Amino acid sequence: MVVPFEIHAGRGSDHSFAAHHGLIWFVLATLGMVGFYWGGLASLAETWSRPEYSHGYFIPLVAIFLLLTRLDDTAANDASGRWVGLAVVGLGIVIGLLGNLARIPNITLYGMIVGIGGLVLVTAGLRPGLRLWAPVAYLVFMLPLPNALYWPLSIELQLISSQLGVAVISAFGIPVYLDGNVIDLGVYQLQVAEACSGLRYLFPLMSFGFLFAVLYKGPGWQKLLLFLSTVPITVLMNSVRIGLIGVAVDRFGIEQAEGVLHAFEGWIIFAACLALLFLEAVALRALRRGKGEVFDIQPFGVLIERLGRIRHLRSTPALIAAAALFLAAGLAWQLAPAPAAALPDRAPLILFPTELAGWQGERELLDPHIEGVLGADDYLMATYDGGANIPVNLLIAHYQSQIDGSGIHSPEVCLPTGGWEVSRWTRFDTGLRTSTGQPLAVNRTIIQKGMNHQLVYFWFEQRGRALTSDYAAKAYTVLDSITRGRTDGALVRLITPIAPTEDEGVAEQRLLGFLSLVLEELPAYVPE
Repeated sequence: MVVPFEIHAGRGSDHSFAAHHGLIWFVLATLGMVGFYWGGLASLAETWSRPEYSHGYFIPLVAIFLLLTRLDDTAANDASGRWVGLAVVGLGIVIGLLGNLARIPNITLYGMIVGIGGLVLVTAGLRPGLRLWAPVAYLVFMLPLPNALYWPLSIELQLISSQLGVAVISAFGIPVYLDGNVIDLGVYQLQVAEACSGLRYLFPLMSFGFLFAVLYKGPGWQKLLLFLSTVPITVLMNSVRIGLIGVAVDRFGIEQAEGVLHAFEGWIIFAACLALLFLEAVALRALRRGKGEVFDIQPFGVLIERLGRIRHLRSTPALIAAAALFLAAGLAWQLAPAPAAALPDRAPLILFPTELAGWQGERELLDPHIEGVLGADDYLMATYDGGANIPVNLLIAHYQSQIDGSGIHSPEVCLPTGGWEVSRWTRFDTGLRTSTGQPLAVNRTIIQKGMNHQLVYFWFEQRGRALTSDYAAKAYTVLDSITRGRTDGALVRLITPIAPTEDEGVAEQRLLGFLSLVLEELPAYVPE
């Protein structure tokens, strides 16, 4: 491995600009990056306050450690390709600008990581810089997952952990029943909530798995296996934790699932996950009959000496150009007026009529946990009866902003946690039109729990667009944030039971008839 800092060794040139001022340009580039990507950096404090991302504080420090471990004692002898790094810097600035304009910190931060990668290539040269991909890639672990990935992953892990946890409880001879993500022990019921999904272990353990894989002395396939195994290790150990909590609750009472003991059990399980990961690395090394150290870790003194080499960073035209680009971008963004967010007038959903052409509605409040997960700024939950004793349930969840970690929580990922079996979602043309004249298509499915069947519609109402795709909704949010200064939107969901004696088509017509009434009222509460 070659050092990414080109050291000028000639005595007569020690006083040259190139030999002594590279560090200055590097610092200026860093300051420019901080100014330009500040919106994303500021959001990290809130992200790292969440338990599943609390390891984020350590990621930059570990990335520096990884960088130092991948250097050796030779000076750079291949300084070609620095201008390729400058092109990567430009790409990082473009991505960061998109995130800044859209006010989406994640995009800004991904642009920053690309920019850091470009700065490494500018500093080291192309071939030496490419060998330093791991420390740059490692920075991704300090960022939160997009909501479009976070919620499906969280729900799926909740369901898997619940099923395996019940298996553990059953192994102790305890009668137990699973309803969605609720473990029913008879006297006690345990809800496997988001906090118990295993994400609090998975994200930090994956960062450790990546670190172990980079430092592991072995072939590439073993490194990959070491990293990928963090997922089954997390799921297995989290399920064991849930199962043991269930056993403790059955034996000693509900207090075993609460408070300090619960948190302490979590730390024990995470330590066990780390131990298993380490033992896996040792076992893989033993399979190859490897001798010596399992991980390539340099002595602390060597790492400090390598860190000191930055003082001899060589000034090059590409580094000067990169510093100029970052400084110009940072100053321009900091001096530019902040984009104003447009907040159109709308009526609060508390005023949504409870009488719609003979349908009488009764408002309901969501469970506090569900309300917290939904994360809406305003919502309506009401059940309407049209006189046939078969109701329609209406949910409208409105969001003032769908950025900065906020956003719509799709029913596709939350219905299974209530114990409902969901048939395939299909895109269904209702034959109705929105207030803008757009044909209305919805996501449609039949859900079942025991002998109960219900018909479900939902769509995303996004600033005059009725969308069925969660990804399309997010793409239009980015576009409208830049072009219109708006990121508001809503989720609209309707559910009606299918009576045992009625045809599915009858339930369809009931839901369509009620939907036509909702569409007439909706624009006042969800602006176009």
